[in-house]
Amino acid sequence: MLRTIVMLFFSNLFMTFAWYGHLKNFNNKPLLFVIFFSWSIAFFEYVLQVPANRIGFQYYSLGQLKVIQEVITMIVFAGFAIMYMKQPLKLDFLWAGLCLVGAAYFMFREGLPQI
Repeated sequence: MLRTIVMLFFSNLFMTFAWYGHLKNFNNKPLLFVIFFSWSIAFFEYVLQVPANRIGFQYYSLGQLKVIQEVITMIVFAGFAIMYMKQPLKLDFLWAGLCLVGAAYFMFREGLPQI
């Protein structure tokens, strides 16, 4: 189960750089170059993401896998935006994170102890 989360984390690193990394370094490059460059990065995303979901589907429901992916995406994106893109830390990251905590609660609540 942990292997799925680790693979999804690294998959998200590749995805985030494929989607947004060019905004910092390739603003003045031709669009077609940037598209192919991003696709080459996205290849490695899929190399990790597809097997991670296959492995994870043995332990998690489809909805749970999706919420895990979104939580990881928000964590990776926040780190990317702050550390790589030098964007300011905003309270919006906290609010978005709390919404994802709520989503995770509803997707995983069947396995939680009842109070």
